[in-house]
Amino acid sequence: MPDAIQNLINQFQEFNMTTMKRNQNNYLIFAIILSLAVYACGSKKETTNTEDYGTPKEEATAPVTAFDAITQGESLVKASDCKTCHHLVNKIIGPSHTDVAKKYEFTKANVEMLAGKIIKGGSGVWGEIAMAAHADIIQADAEKMARYVLSLDGETEH
Repeated sequence: MPDAIQNLINQFQEFNMTTMKRNQNNYLIFAIILSLAVYACGSKKETTNTEDYGTPKEEATAPVTAFDAITQGESLVKASDCKTCHHLVNKIIGPSHTDVAKKYEFTKANVEMLAGKIIKGGSGVWGEIAMAAHADIIQADAEKMARYVLSLDGETEH
């Protein structure tokens, strides 16, 4: 029996040595990969742009043209709740936008008047149902919306 026990002890030691060598190899591979990762991440150098493009002499903003204002007005109308009561060509609750364009000349005074109605609401011009106020719309945007509506009959602002 002592030889059998000695054989078991020898086999156990051989197994431990093999496992330890395997584990050492795994640890070594892990340490190499970790070292490479740390090196790769830490070795990047931040660079800043040192080119001088000069100082702009004046701000480069183009003036808003009439076409731009009408296009922006169209986008504002489409993004708002106007379509709940108004249609491009058909009367719904309120008049169609085309009917509004036909009723009013495309003048600065009418743009301002319609912008006021967009913001404050209105009643009595197109029937008994009042137009809801849109106090959240700023004057400049309301004027763009009015310009878009007044352009729908093909008239240009004069």
